[in-house]
Amino acid sequence: MTTQGRAPRRPSAADGIVVVDKPATWTSHDVVSRMRTLAATRKVGHAGTLDPMATGVLVVGVGKATKLLNYIVGADKDYEATIRLGFSTTTEDADGVIVQAIAPSRYGRADLEAAAQGLTGDIMQVPSSVSAIKVDGKRAYDRVRAGEDVTLDARPARVPRFDVLEVREVSTPSGLAVDVDVFVTVSSGTYVRALGRDFALALGTVGHLTRLRRTRVGGYSLDSSRTLEELEGELAGAPTIEVLPLAQAAAATFAVRNLSADETVALGFGKRLAPNPDLGASAEEPVMLAGIDPQGELTALLKDDGTKTQPVVVFAARQ
Repeated sequence: MTTQGRAPRRPSAADGIVVVDKPATWTSHDVVSRMRTLAATRKVGHAGTLDPMATGVLVVGVGKATKLLNYIVGADKDYEATIRLGFSTTTEDADGVIVQAIAPSRYGRADLEAAAQGLTGDIMQVPSSVSAIKVDGKRAYDRVRAGEDVTLDARPARVPRFDVLEVREVSTPSGLAVDVDVFVTVSSGTYVRALGRDFALALGTVGHLTRLRRTRVGGYSLDSSRTLEELEGELAGAPTIEVLPLAQAAAATFAVRNLSADETVALGFGKRLAPNPDLGASAEEPVMLAGIDPQGELTALLKDDGTKTQPVVVFAARQ
């Protein structure tokens, strides 16, 4: 105890990434608030919001790793979801109120897979009206909660994979429905709730999500995740929680460029490097790289556009 009668402050966690298995009913902000306590630092953020109903991978950055989050959020993501056919809700998920009912048919496997195929690849998607997209400076979900009728413009989305898994009839308090378990891989900015809505419409009915679990963000998956209870338990036997160090955290999602000592110094001053011709990068499809120094430390996050490699975020101090 100190002279003021208080226990010494715990040391802050090291700079790095923690993959949290977000529990249901928690907001992403709730998780960040809890992680600030567990990591003993205010410098905590997350890469990609999960709705309260959703569970699974929430990538949390601690310390300097918060600088990576804006780039991690752009990575592809995997989800497991259950689409309930027969009822639509105000939020397009189970947290909303039922607003429409259309009795579902007995769908053949071919019908379900055709509907999924129609939503696979590069598509135009109308985001959910309760998304965080701003309309005239105000979040769409705030406008909906205020009673406004919000319709957003369609925007490009990419769905590399849309697999139909199990299908079953279910009896609900509102009537008979059909639950379809799916697995999807989506690009950043794609709304799985909207996929569920459009999947149902393609089958001539309406629908909403009753389950949503994110299983991967870029190179971070559930296999490397920990629950908040598990993280709290770590503090019983250690002064701080463990994190994925910066170099490993960056290499999990971005291609690696091993730097020479001279390149490391140059990046410390914000200088550009020659491109790596083996990457096949171009101005249309630049490549994000984790620049790792000869000691195995993360020097910078880099962008290679085929003509130059320039630092986006520099972590190394000037030499």
